[in-house]
Amino acid sequence: MNPTTAKKIFIFDDNLEILELCTEILEDLGCQVKTSPTTNNVEQQVLDYMPDLIFMDNWLPDISGIEATRMIKSNENLKNIPILYFSANSNIDALANEAGADDYLAKPFDIDQFEEVVKKYIGA
Repeated sequence: MNPTTAKKIFIFDDNLEILELCTEILEDLGCQVKTSPTTNNVEQQVLDYMPDLIFMDNWLPDISGIEATRMIKSNENLKNIPILYFSANSNIDALANEAGADDYLAKPFDIDQFEEVVKKYIGA
């Protein structure tokens, strides 16, 4: 796939192992990946990259995943970017709903499940 048409995915998570695993899977799917362990200036980080899809962890330093998701969704230029909430919390569906995320994925996740949900949103 040529880089100009590669789908761009942004992952916010402070767990480096998760970031590495997800990056590897997404690059195998032909995506460009940007990661951040922090939600500092979350709107600016997203504006600078303009991804096709965002993965948002619940537990993040600085601004919580819920707060960060709400900030992105209330920004006129960013609100249409799908956000997948992903967390090990048992009530992830309620958290994703509270945050206003488009979907969620429970951790630990199965790689096939992860790829499935990515394809659903980026049509890879």
